[in-house]
This record gives sequence, C-alpha cells and structure tokens, in this order.
Amino acid sequence: MTPHRFDSALGLEARRGPVATVLKLLLYLGMILVFAGPLWGLLVSAFGQTLDPTSFALWPDGFTLENFAQAADKNVYGYLFNSFVVVGFGLLLQMLVSVFAAYALARKKFRGMTVVMLIMLATMMLPEEIIAIPLSLVLADMPLLDVRLIDTYAGMILPVGAWGFSILVMTEFMKEVPVELEEAARIDGAGELRTFFTIILPLCRPALGVIGVFGFTMIWDQYLLPLIVANDPGYYTLPIALRSLRSDEEVGIGVLLAATLLALLPSIIAFLAFQRQFMRGLTSGAVKG
Repeated sequence: MTPHRFDSALGLEARRGPVATVLKLLLYLGMILVFAGPLWGLLVSAFGQTLDPTSFALWPDGFTLENFAQAADKNVYGYLFNSFVVVGFGLLLQMLVSVFAAYALARKKFRGMTVVMLIMLATMMLPEEIIAIPLSLVLADMPLLDVRLIDTYAGMILPVGAWGFSILVMTEFMKEVPVELEEAARIDGAGELRTFFTIILPLCRPALGVIGVFGFTMIWDQYLLPLIVANDPGYYTLPIALRSLRSDEEVGIGVLLAATLLALLPSIIAFLAFQRQFMRGLTSGAVKG
C-alpha cells in the first residue's frame, strides 16, 4: 500500500534534488525570519541596554535585568497580576458557559433554538466599539440589581463569560459525539450529569483546547473592556498599562519593551501548553469528514 504524502501549497514536497533542497531551506529560513524575527528582536532589546529602538541586534548589547527592575518600579507586575486574575476567572467562566450551553444546543430540542443560535452569531458580528457605550451604562448600574461594577474585577470578567465563538465550536463538536454512547451509559444507570462529565466532556478535549487557546488570547488582549471598567489605575490590566507607559516621558524604551515582552509571553505559553489539543481540535473535523 502506498503511504500517503501531504504536499505543501507550493508543491515543494513533490520535488527532489539539490535545487529543490536549497529552495526549501530558503523558504523555511524566510518564514523563520518573518515570524520569529520580531519576537527575537523584542527579546534581545528587553534584556539589553537599548539606546536606539530602530536598531536590530542578534544578541543583547550588555545583558541586563535593569529594564525589568524599572518595570517593577512602574507597577508593571501589579498590572500583570490584574491581567492574570481577569484571564484566569474569565476563561474558567467562559469555558463553563460554553460547555453547558453547547450541550443544551447539541443534545436538547427546544422551541426557539434557531433564534438563540442567530443571536449568538449576531454577537460575533458586532464590533466592540458599537456596544461600548451600552456596556458602560450597564456596568455602571446593573439593571434590577443596582450594582456598580466599575473599578472591579467582576466588571472585566462577567462580560467575557459568554463568547459566541466558543459556544459554536463546542456545539458542533458535541454533535459529532455518538448518541449511542449516552444511551449505553443511561442503560448502565448513569444520570445525565454523570454521562456528561464522564462520557461527553472527555471526548471533547480537542475542542476544549481550541476554545481554551482562543479564549485565553481574546481575554488577555482585551483593551476596550478594561478601558471602560478601570478608572482606578490599580485595576489596569497590562494592555491598558502599556498605553500609559508609552505616554510617560520618564519611562525608557527598554522598560516599555520589557513590559511588552511580559504581555506577549503568556499567550505563547498558553498555546504551547494546549498545542496538542489545539491541533487535534482543528483537524478533527477534516478527519471525521
């Protein structure tokens, strides 16, 4: 049986010989420079004694941690802590809402289900700028509850607790889980919650990896929501703090680059942590099809 071969978009895998090998090496080197070059430049500049922000060096000129020490004086690590609080609780809430909402949409039949799906799609189509003013009014005075969420962590966590993209991804994935598995579990005496947590949810790990990575990135990169909620600088997240640091004339370029590196690393670490589930989740639809 002939083994399967996956050709690249440029058809380089089908070509052999020294010329094709050189072309592959040049292509891969170009991709590395384009995608990894800016990250490496940021890394080098953050640990170096940066004088000219437009210069590029392959190695730090005078390795130093002074930029990160000065970042502590500007409360960058406090802003980083705020970001971790928001993304930690926000992502947990978002994933809980996504899995339970997806289970209802994938397994339950109820009147108005199409309308619910259309509403979720509509929320994905609306830019954040359109809902900024209504959202600020709601957070300033929660209807019926008379609660003010401005200058609170809850004001930055609750609005990201439900995301249409995560719910739709989980819904489509749960639809692919065979109903026969649930029926067999019920015959064995398992209740609905036990079936959900022991049968369905473990099979949805690839989808959990996808919504985990995308959800982490979405919440971590939030700028408009913290800008609306955080009037007190003590509640600033790192993206908001970067704007303040950039406008501060006393902050050097090295401190700004160190803060930028701290803002970038968590997203990279999150992707590497969920990489296997993330890739399985992206390719599972093609494999099933």
